[in-house]
Amino acid sequence: MLRYISRRLLILIPTLWAISIVTFIVIQLPPGDYLTTVRARLQEQGDGSLGAQELARLTERYGLDEPVLVQYWKWFTNIILRGDFGDSFDFGRPVSDLLAERLPLTIMLSVLTLLFIWAVSFPIGVYSAVRQYSIGDYSFTFLGYLGLAIPNFLIALVLMWISLRYFGMSVGGLFSPEYRDAPWSLAKFGDLMSHLWIPVVIWGTAGTAANIRVLRANLLDELRKPYVVAARARGMPKRWMTIKYPVRVAMNPFFSTIGWILPGLIAADAITSQVLNLNTTGPLLLRSLLAQDMYLAGSILLISAVLVVIGTLISDIALAWLDPRVRLRY
Repeated sequence: MLRYISRRLLILIPTLWAISIVTFIVIQLPPGDYLTTVRARLQEQGDGSLGAQELARLTERYGLDEPVLVQYWKWFTNIILRGDFGDSFDFGRPVSDLLAERLPLTIMLSVLTLLFIWAVSFPIGVYSAVRQYSIGDYSFTFLGYLGLAIPNFLIALVLMWISLRYFGMSVGGLFSPEYRDAPWSLAKFGDLMSHLWIPVVIWGTAGTAANIRVLRANLLDELRKPYVVAARARGMPKRWMTIKYPVRVAMNPFFSTIGWILPGLIAADAITSQVLNLNTTGPLLLRSLLAQDMYLAGSILLISAVLVVIGTLISDIALAWLDPRVRLRY
């Protein structure tokens, strides 16, 4: 097991370096940049030399008038050596400060959503497989199709309308108005906990529905294999036999999806975050891409890609622990 983990860790180094190169190329692909837009706006407004001096300072600091390789090297070395992700041109603040405000809440929401997906989809998937073609199986299958078909932002809009129409309360944001700008306290933490379940349920709907279908299909396939039939023929109790062997093998997709669920929640659900007015990295990424704020967009994309690699490593280690065939075949 240690040998397997060591090999996976060694692969991370060139992978992360390649990810940084691809990320920088992606943010350089659109024509122009943020400074070009600002320069054009200043020229239209007839602004003085102060704006031109600021543009010249930023251009020199980040080497925007130099070749792309030089720009990449400055960006990469600043991150590795000093932890400096650069400045956000649009916000006029360091990127690290913007990420420090939104990334912890985003990661917490992502982890809670992942736990919610597992907690709900595991028992339902096992029940649907064991009770195949029962009323409960058909009911959960129907709900699963609805969860896959309805976009998360539409569920958020419906939930917000129901809350306002029938309960007279808003479900937007992570804090109540009186706690939004207040310092952290036990009361503010409790208010956060009371608001967290709404985005967790909305974000987890599609993932839960997909995991139910995958677990049901895998478990049905395992229950028909010869070793299960032989165990039943020898008198092994059905419930104990199902949990000990087929369920363990069918759980592989639960761990293999960590690598794409976490970064997907962090960067890809920007529309739902906008609807719910959540201070997560999704809306921040969307705004940075629209404004061509290259260092902010590149930093968020880089973090998302790193989370993919870390999530994949966690998935591989968990799968190797759960299923010895994974590490033995490596």
